[in-house]
Amino acid sequence: MNFPVQQQPAAHIGQATQIELSRAEAEVKAAVFVAKQNPRNRDLAREEMRFACSQLAIAEKAFFSYPKAGQTVSGPSVHLARELALIWGNLQHGTMELSRDTALGQSEILAYAWDLERNSRSSQIFIAPHIRDTRSGKKSLTDLRDVYENNANLGARRLREAIYAVLPDYFTAEAIQLCQQTLARGDGASLGDRIEQEVARYLRVGVNAKQLETKVGRPRREWDEGDVAKLGTIFRSVERGEMSRDEAFPPEHITGAEITAKREKPSTPAPDPAEGPADWPETAQPPQ
Repeated sequence: MNFPVQQQPAAHIGQATQIELSRAEAEVKAAVFVAKQNPRNRDLAREEMRFACSQLAIAEKAFFSYPKAGQTVSGPSVHLARELALIWGNLQHGTMELSRDTALGQSEILAYAWDLERNSRSSQIFIAPHIRDTRSGKKSLTDLRDVYENNANLGARRLREAIYAVLPDYFTAEAIQLCQQTLARGDGASLGDRIEQEVARYLRVGVNAKQLETKVGRPRREWDEGDVAKLGTIFRSVERGEMSRDEAFPPEHITGAEITAKREKPSTPAPDPAEGPADWPETAQPPQ
């Protein structure tokens, strides 16, 4: 006995969705056509890149730094990637949240970069868990703002790699070198003034000069322009939330023996202000 085959109903696509799909297809075709009709000027792009990378405001955001497996990882940032993509021209890039599953606590995100002129595309679809690593362990994210910021942060990392994948290596390498030179040069202040400014800036967030010297690996009187630039990159990475202050500068751990020795050490009584210092001349008068 033959049973009739049940046909699955076709997926219904609303009118608004059809309009959006047609619009997106027409937009892509138009973008490719415009890129072919207006090819980039490589010499002009390199000239503009050199000017941009000589600006301190751009160089200060050109690098990232974060801890990984006990080491500090650094490299060109997504901020520099976006600036170079704009200068290179005929290059589309971005991130898109494809889906969000609150039950599983994860989002599916697309990051892409597309050179319309050369038809070279780099894209990646990845799963972004709604989790944040903290010192006390992993923390699940439920607040919409926290989820959005987490997705944006993870998406920016993939976007950075996608843009650099389609940009020419020589273009990116020269930009990195110029930004490093701009950071080493600074704002025109002397090296001594820049060192003092960096130390004062870190003091305001609870990091002392000894911790900075440990990070650099030598006392501050021996620091050079590269050391100051490195500390500046770390400070801005902490500001952007790429790493915490304690990750960048782990707090000192005091052993039990050091605590015991400190307790057993006899304390020197404070001098009586009325008596004055022992080396006062006989004619001097103590403070009233």
